[in-house]
Amino acid sequence: MNTPLKITKVGNSAAVILPKELLARLGAAQGDMLSVRDTERGIELAPYDADFETQMTAAREVMARRKRALRELAK
Repeated sequence: MNTPLKITKVGNSAAVILPKELLARLGAAQGDMLSVRDTERGIELAPYDADFETQMTAAREVMARRKRALRELAK
């Protein structure tokens, strides 16, 4: 799907209006939260999952604390 989207001014911010078809593909509705990731290919939108974000934060903290042990295990 290649759909051009217009950036609209909303107060002091900017917004992109997502068509119903894109919202349906995301499994999202008005008022839902989306997660935005910066990837090599561009940005990626996905439904926001608070549990996943909590788990990823915990994993990053453990990896930072155990960096040397993880490096040894990777050998």
